[in-house]
Amino acid sequence: MTTDVHSLREFKMPDVGEGLTEAEILTWYVKPGDTVTDGQVVCEVETAKAAVELPIPFTGVVEALHFPAGATVDVGTSIIAVAVAGAAPAPAAAPAAAPAPAAEPEPERREVLVGYGPRTGSAQRRARRTNGAGAAVAAPAPVAAPAPAPVAAPAPVAAPVPAVAEGERPLAKPPVRKLAKDLGIDLRTVVPTGPNGVITREDVHAAANTAAEAVVEPVAAPAAPAAPAAPAAEPVAVALPVPTAAGDVRVPVKGVRKATAQAMVASAFTAPHVTEFVQVDVTRTMKLVRKLKESGELGAGVRVSPLLLVAKALLTAVKRHPEINASWDEAAQEIVVRGAVNLGIAAATPRGLIVPNIKDAGSRTLPQLAVALGDLVETARQGKTSPADMSGGSITITNVGVFGVDTGTPILNPGEAAILAFGAVRELPWVHKGKVVPRQVTTLALSFDHRLVDGELGSKVLADTAAVLEHPKRLITWG
Repeated sequence: MTTDVHSLREFKMPDVGEGLTEAEILTWYVKPGDTVTDGQVVCEVETAKAAVELPIPFTGVVEALHFPAGATVDVGTSIIAVAVAGAAPAPAAAPAAAPAPAAEPEPERREVLVGYGPRTGSAQRRARRTNGAGAAVAAPAPVAAPAPAPVAAPAPVAAPVPAVAEGERPLAKPPVRKLAKDLGIDLRTVVPTGPNGVITREDVHAAANTAAEAVVEPVAAPAAPAAPAAPAAEPVAVALPVPTAAGDVRVPVKGVRKATAQAMVASAFTAPHVTEFVQVDVTRTMKLVRKLKESGELGAGVRVSPLLLVAKALLTAVKRHPEINASWDEAAQEIVVRGAVNLGIAAATPRGLIVPNIKDAGSRTLPQLAVALGDLVETARQGKTSPADMSGGSITITNVGVFGVDTGTPILNPGEAAILAFGAVRELPWVHKGKVVPRQVTTLALSFDHRLVDGELGSKVLADTAAVLEHPKRLITWG
């Protein structure tokens, strides 16, 4: 495909998160033959921290995609080859010679358009099975990688294929993209029925059902044939969970879920957890939430929720007891009391549990905290939380009440000293002013690292948080 006026440039998987060693390719937005420009997003990848879109750092024509969607690739491995107009003509006849020119331009520029910079060394990892597409990295076999979806689609659904124009990215929300990836559906072949041409979950399920009716003959066909069989083996079935005869389904643990699992195990067996509980009459807080919603005094379009006041109550308690905002430095055998309170909010997303944090939350006013909390939640729902937003947290809130759960014993986010669980708010009989009356009641649970937080400090923080929620006027007197 290259000519004597083009040179081949290889774009390597960058370190899109601090110290990460690999990333999974979620979606390709280009295919061999497409023209790309400097700064154009060519794919979306998922790391152990977040999903990130990767822009290409040069202009040219896509020569080959070395890995299909669903493949996990080591940082520093070439993922796409681009024929770039330039001097040094590349010998097109010998694929083996391609890596030599590709290695030359890379050190000159070392483009890192996302993340924290290029890695300086290779990471030690266990050998991992691949689907074969990534092993050879020679241009010929991978060139056909994106073709399978359009090839398989025409038989059952001839019309949907041109639903998206050449080189155009299908419109779909992140959860829908994740669903399509899990089901092995190429969004470019899905007919959108949502407003403004947006692909919905129903559209993806309909495409999956149609694909299922087409039978899986191409998947079984490639046994060991070399070049011709490579395209047929590519229908993304590699990522599909396949039920066993007993109905069991095995789901690969990777990306955010893998990182969360490792972090929780490390936290549970490193930090000695202690959890304390308190029931709180939050009737006045719930009235204040309704008043703020109706008045709009926090600002137009600002979302007001009980979680906002729980966050402000915890921040007030931390201000009174700053020693809780700390971490344990194992190497130095020191307790590090943080200068700023970076408040983490545990969020359940289609990719797993993540804990983005509001930087310097303790210095924010209630309206500022409301805006920051709303932005944090919306970004997490869209799957666009950046690695920077998930690093540096100092204390966390997990809102289990939204699931109707009264309380729990939350596990600490690694590197933090405390985490507060906010339970469901229920109407319960409560002694108020000497009478048993129905009141709005919730349960708070505070887990803390007993190496640096003793029972007195943990109890004071929990009691102060509860006191503010019971009498929210203390936000003014204590804040």
